[in-house]
Amino acid sequence: MITLTRTTLALAAIVSTPAHAAALTSPDGRIAVTVGAAPGGTLSYAVARDGKPVILPSPLGLQLQGADLASRLTIASTSALKPVRDSYQLATGKKRNITYAANEQVYTVRNARGQVMDLAFRVSNDGVAFRYLVREPSLPHKKFVSEATGFNFDKSAMAWLQPMAVAQTGWSNTNPSYEEHYQREIPVGTRSPLPAGWVFPALFRSGDTWVALTEASMDGSFHASRLDAESPNGRYRLAPPAAAEVFTNGALLAESRGELVTPWRIIVLGSLKTLVESTLGTDLAAPAIPFEKARIQPGHASWSWAILKDDGTVFDIQKKFIDYAADMRWDYTLVDADWDRKIGDAKMRDLVAYGAQKNIGILVWYNSSGDWNKTPYSPKSALLTREARAREFAKLRDMGIKGVKIDFFAGDGKSMIAYYVDILNDAAKAGLLVNFHGATLPRGWSRTYPNLMTVEAVRGFEFTTFEQSDQDVVAPHAAMLPFTRNLFDPMDFTPTVFGDIPKIERKTRNGFELAESVLFLSGIQHFAETPEGMATAPAYVKGFLQDLPRSWDETRFVDGYPGRHVVIARRAGQTWYVAGLNAEDTDKPLELDLSFIGKANGTLITDGQGERAFRQSPLKGGKHKISIKAHGGFVAVFQ
Repeated sequence: MITLTRTTLALAAIVSTPAHAAALTSPDGRIAVTVGAAPGGTLSYAVARDGKPVILPSPLGLQLQGADLASRLTIASTSALKPVRDSYQLATGKKRNITYAANEQVYTVRNARGQVMDLAFRVSNDGVAFRYLVREPSLPHKKFVSEATGFNFDKSAMAWLQPMAVAQTGWSNTNPSYEEHYQREIPVGTRSPLPAGWVFPALFRSGDTWVALTEASMDGSFHASRLDAESPNGRYRLAPPAAAEVFTNGALLAESRGELVTPWRIIVLGSLKTLVESTLGTDLAAPAIPFEKARIQPGHASWSWAILKDDGTVFDIQKKFIDYAADMRWDYTLVDADWDRKIGDAKMRDLVAYGAQKNIGILVWYNSSGDWNKTPYSPKSALLTREARAREFAKLRDMGIKGVKIDFFAGDGKSMIAYYVDILNDAAKAGLLVNFHGATLPRGWSRTYPNLMTVEAVRGFEFTTFEQSDQDVVAPHAAMLPFTRNLFDPMDFTPTVFGDIPKIERKTRNGFELAESVLFLSGIQHFAETPEGMATAPAYVKGFLQDLPRSWDETRFVDGYPGRHVVIARRAGQTWYVAGLNAEDTDKPLELDLSFIGKANGTLITDGQGERAFRQSPLKGGKHKISIKAHGGFVAVFQ
């Protein structure tokens, strides 16, 4: 007797349809995509790995004003297979020199009115990407209405997802900012607790295959998407942003008077190691715009606001934080909100000059918003037009400012995405580095815009200083981020505190805090610790943070499980840094295979006895048994 499962039947249905195209496979042959049009004219695709279904037949198609490109479709033609090869450098990611290899095919589909659309698929050894291209001449104004695109998982699959915050909620109406906690290991089909849906990257496990969903190549011509709140039987659909997520009087959804091209929709799949080491989220981003190479300067920064809040944004305290950054051999000091009122341009010039004497660059904060939220902080409304940005950025460059942190964006509408892109382009012309806060997921922008150092888009450290409830769950939250939010894009979590947090009981050990400095990737790592807190750490811990590389040449996944624990190795030059943390409430025994490091001598720094203690010991490459304390962590350096 043969039992046919839902998965088997679903895959067989698309492969057996007369209108299916031959499977497109990855260069190594392990991943296969099949695209087909059903007898009723609906278009779908399926993805398999090693012959096993991963994405079950899932819908494709667009609805444009005046063109139904989602139903009554036929596949008019399929292009020849085209090998795609690319290489690029990245100063702010898990790897510096990156190569990308994929096989591409373009499927041209036609609707009942004879209108056509191209659907491009690329399959690499670590995943699948696809996008729509509409050039239909009978439709000079191509206006997006809706999208059929979906991702259909077997009902046995599990998900790790972050709810999308509802627009115009939160403090001073600043949502959505991709700042919710992840729902961990939930059955697929679970409804989002918030009606706005789920954010990217979205993580799933289907059988022995891990899957991450995201998108890339956002040039300002299209809105950003998310997964719908409803996913009946594990069928996830793309959803558009909410009406309020726009620049004032700007467009919400994509439209074009020429070619309409969607972002690449990306499905990374394989082992957990494959996902963590993948660069697919930047591989599919557009190549870099021109930017002065000498100004691409990743680094580390001191930042007073994390602990001292608004009272710290005054001249004398910022001067102290410049001294602190110099003592730590860091690169920058970030001066946060209201610097224009509390310090002013003239005294800021003095701070810049003082920093320059100590080889410390100054970064300054801006409020992005016009009237899309109620935030009171300034400088506000100074960047709303190209002319205003040109004046402001020219002034900053003349002052010697190195970069800007821009906060409080309105979400993911087309006009808001265009605002991000315009800021990045104009900042690049002025030679300024950029950090977005209260912002969207950057979706590969760090490749396209070398001046983009980092983006918040995470419930970062600052939330754990506001409410004890956030501090209570920070350990499993942090253990989610290398597998989700920080998988492809730089993340400004602002890690690492060894001392006390006012009015908050810390729930992580110092080894956990130290491990974040390696595990979390950010072009500029803004450390939350104050000079007083850093003074409580042993000299060898301070030395570790003084010498910590600003960028990485290679990344290797060593061990981990989303939300529970993670161990990752990163190489800079000939030196390997290995870091791990344990989010669970009991000690975690692990067997680590570090044989790829060879026989190099190393030094291990981990938690000692007591909540705030460290201990140091020698360590060599090879296989090791190690135990990480509950809510603890470690770093190791091999030279």
